[in-house]
Amino acid sequence: MTYVDGFLLAVPKANLEAYKAMARTAGAVWKEYGAIDYVECVGDDVPYGEFTSFPRAVLASDDEVVIFSWITYESRARRDEILAKVMADARLQGDDWKDVFDGKRMIYGGFEAFIEL
Repeated sequence: MTYVDGFLLAVPKANLEAYKAMARTAGAVWKEYGAIDYVECVGDDVPYGEFTSFPRAVLASDDEVVIFSWITYESRARRDEILAKVMADARLQGDDWKDVFDGKRMIYGGFEAFIEL
């Protein structure tokens, strides 16, 4: 079954274009090393819920947008191989991302698919 890395984060609206540029580079790197899909989405219909919601989960403020993204792989083993290469790639080194979004509020995790239609 497919393995999926999922991400949820808040990006200041003023930094959205910089984030998109970073995502294009990252996506190209992930795909180059074998990821099946690399998808980045900006929140369009994500109301701030009373108890739970995407914006609440990442403590998004009014001047931020919620980003929901995922990367798919053939398997957990392939994900681990690809991730090691991605993390070592010089194109993704450095701390430039810290000027674009707050990594402390990013939620991420790996998921094994159990239904694929």
